[in-house]
Order: sequence, then C-alpha cells, then structure tokens
Amino acid sequence: MGQILFIVWRESVEALLVVGILYAWLKNGGADARRGLPYLWAGVAIGVLAAIGLGAALLGFSELLSGDAQDYFQIGMVLVAAVLIVQMVYWMRKHGRTLKREMETSLSANLQTSNWWGVTILAALAIAREGSETVIFLYGLGLGQHESTGGFLLAVVLGFALAFLTFYLLQLGGKIFSWRRFFQVTEVLLLFLAAGLLLTGIERLMSLDIIPTLIDPVWDSSRLLDDTSPVGNLIATMTGYRAQPALMSLLVYAAYWLVVWLLLRRAAPKKASAQIKAAA
Repeated sequence: MGQILFIVWRESVEALLVVGILYAWLKNGGADARRGLPYLWAGVAIGVLAAIGLGAALLGFSELLSGDAQDYFQIGMVLVAAVLIVQMVYWMRKHGRTLKREMETSLSANLQTSNWWGVTILAALAIAREGSETVIFLYGLGLGQHESTGGFLLAVVLGFALAFLTFYLLQLGGKIFSWRRFFQVTEVLLLFLAAGLLLTGIERLMSLDIIPTLIDPVWDSSRLLDDTSPVGNLIATMTGYRAQPALMSLLVYAAYWLVVWLLLRRAAPKKASAQIKAAA
C-alpha cells in the first residue's frame, strides 16, 4: 500500500505542477489570457481519459494472455516501469529548472496568435504522460493481478489527497519544504523503487530459467532483516533489498546504479559542470 500511495502522490504532484503553472499564467494574464482557461480544463479531461484508457487496455490485454505469455507480459511491464522511472528522473533533472520558463514562452506565443488549442494539447500531454506512467508503475508493482482491490483504492485516494495538500504547501514556498527539496528527496526514492522493480523482473526471468542465477544465494541476512516480513517486504520493494540475493541480482543492481550515475551526471546543468571542473 505504501508503494502505491507514493507513486500516486509523486506523479499527481508533477501533474498538478504543470496544470498549476498553466492556470496561474492564464488566470493572471488579463482578459485575453483567461479565454484559454476552458481549453486548459479540456486538456486536463482529455489527459485523464487517456490515462484511464491505457489502464483499461493494459488490464484487458493481460486478461487475454495465459500461461507463459502472461508471465512474459508482466515481466516486460515491470522492466518498462523501471526504465520509465529512471527516464522520468533524468528528464526532470535536465528540464525541471527551465520547465516554467519554457511553458510561459509557449503560452505567450499562443496569446499572440489567439490559438488556445496549444494549451489543450500541452495540458493533455502532461496529464496523459503522468497518468500513463502511474498506470504502468502500478501495474509493475503487481496491481495487474487484481490484488487487494480495497487497499489499492484507499492508497490511490490517499495519494491524490496528499498530492493536493503537498501542492498547496509547496505553493506557499519556504526554505524547508520547497519544490527543489521535494524533487531531490522523491528522485532518490523513485530511483530506489526502480531498482526494486528491476530486480523483481530479473528474478522472474531467473525463475523461468531464462537467465542464470550464477551463485544463489551469495549470503543470507534473513536474521537481520527478512524480506518476507511486512517491514522487510516494504523495504525490498522500495529499495531492491534482498536477504538472500543471487549473484546475478547483485551484478544487475550494481550495473543499474552505474547507469543511473552516468545519466544523472549527463543531466547536470552545464554551469554546474563547469564550476566543478574549475574547482578541480
């Protein structure tokens, strides 16, 4: 339940950030700009419908499969979810600082041409992107198997509620609870969650004898923290911790963090990189 709440919360805050920027610009931009508000809400509605459609399509397609085909599909979705999380963190790290400026530039162009369909497209793409990522992430966590429907719905509702509260607090500003700190903390949590999803997919492949385990297990730390216990299972899902890891899992885990480090280094702002080189 904790993983579901976190995903819904984080993705909803990102969607609210985009919609909030668009709304604030249109609301405070004068009578001409306020004409774009209906186009904004139309885009939000289209984006929500697109995300719901993807979720229905995923569940429907999964139901059509059986046996090994369903296993392969679910493994594929787990791995896709892990890749998408890393891609999302990379994109936000690279474009987050200029996102507001780029959107306001686009809005200014729409105002000059009186073409508000661009607002609709921008809002729809933002909501559909975050919504579709949420659907894939949740499916990767195992929700495609209809497990604990009541707990799932409760976590989704709480995630949305927490997202609105978080967005409100972030809008107030502050040195302790700021947008920058929010993204810094949640980026780390997302990357660990992606590592856990990646290991889940790899372990499913090993269980099907598609890839070798090499040495299994390398160690056993169950006495310190059992990954089948409630707390241990949550930590295992959120970080990729394994009490009895296979060597292949350890190699994949190490390779994952190496790739993440290289990507985040590449996404670092040029000015920051230049300052680091100058200091060296």
